[in-house]
Amino acid sequence: MSIAVLRLKPQEERRLRAGHAWVYSNEIDIAQTPLKPIAPGTLVRLEDARGRPLGTAYVNPHALLCARLLTGQPDAVIDADWFVRRLRAAANLRDRIYSQPFYRLVYGEADGVPGLVIDRYGEVFVVQVGTAGMENLKAPLLDAIAQVFAPRGVVLRNDSPSREAEGLALYVEEIGEVPEVVVIEEHGIAFEIAMRGGQKTGWFFDQRDNRDRLARYAKGARVLDVFSYVGAWALRAMGFGAAEATCIDSSAIALEAAARNAARNGIQLETIKAQAQDALRQLATEGRRFELVIVDPPALIKRKKDHEEGLGLYGRLNRAALNLLAPGGILVSCSCSHHLEAAELQRVLLRESRAAGRRLSILEQGGQGPDHPVHPAIPETRYLKAFFCATAADGGSERASA
Repeated sequence: MSIAVLRLKPQEERRLRAGHAWVYSNEIDIAQTPLKPIAPGTLVRLEDARGRPLGTAYVNPHALLCARLLTGQPDAVIDADWFVRRLRAAANLRDRIYSQPFYRLVYGEADGVPGLVIDRYGEVFVVQVGTAGMENLKAPLLDAIAQVFAPRGVVLRNDSPSREAEGLALYVEEIGEVPEVVVIEEHGIAFEIAMRGGQKTGWFFDQRDNRDRLARYAKGARVLDVFSYVGAWALRAMGFGAAEATCIDSSAIALEAAARNAARNGIQLETIKAQAQDALRQLATEGRRFELVIVDPPALIKRKKDHEEGLGLYGRLNRAALNLLAPGGILVSCSCSHHLEAAELQRVLLRESRAAGRRLSILEQGGQGPDHPVHPAIPETRYLKAFFCATAADGGSERASA
């Protein structure tokens, strides 16, 4: 069956030939191949200005990022068998890395399936479809998941606001038997994950390797976990020998889950329901101090136009965290905003540590785990930053003298 053709303007294919997978609407030669009449989600044969094939893509004419390349084969059949091959490759990679089937199974373009995220919780899969093209391919995708994994249950968590930019409705759908919670384990600590009401796809697998790094810093420490969600950082720190842990989150539901996770592991946990800045100010007023503070907020810079405002938020959070650190304490400062470069976060840490009069040194830097692989041609797939920083044990001021 023939499919529509979409042709690029001269020279606009260079990025694709270098390995990228995205096409913007201003790169299309709309005189030869009009874009607007194409229905959102339609598969097209992508060509350069001379008519040479570039591959098979899906299209959304209403989005600035109007086409995403699925394969370099121009006559590819995108069916259940195609998804089976992609899913098996992704699963084989993860199973080489992880001893248990708890991981991000598919991470969009980096796994050759743009617009798709799948998290695996053993026999339960949480699927997030983010584009019109992938929404149109939902039937063969679900068929492939059934063929490869024979899952107990699948949750389609298609309620992300990012779908609205693609003109897609928000919904949650369940297939098969989906339990209220599943239990996963990280380094001997068990966590229950809500399959319906949790944030995003339920769990932040991307920070697993960074949580492992707490083994170096947690022993004997008083720990403060800011934006704690269900207590992952705090409980992992306690598992590594921390003396006590406090979680701050604005969600009562998240903190109730954190308390249940603590009880499941026989751990005592303090929880504070409040906005982060309010709680940090109150703890400072009370004279509380911590040897280990983790600041892991949601993305504070969701769009480029939010950059300056977001930088200010990162700055205020990190300064407040620094003010709560005991001399010699460790700050773990994270950002999942792909619009914030690692070098910018480092400058924020420098500025705020000097403003707080604290001498700071960066011990190590982490990123997302290997189940969130980075596409070498798409820097946007590298988004997570985690700086592990030490403050001076002598408590001396670092403000420059006049």
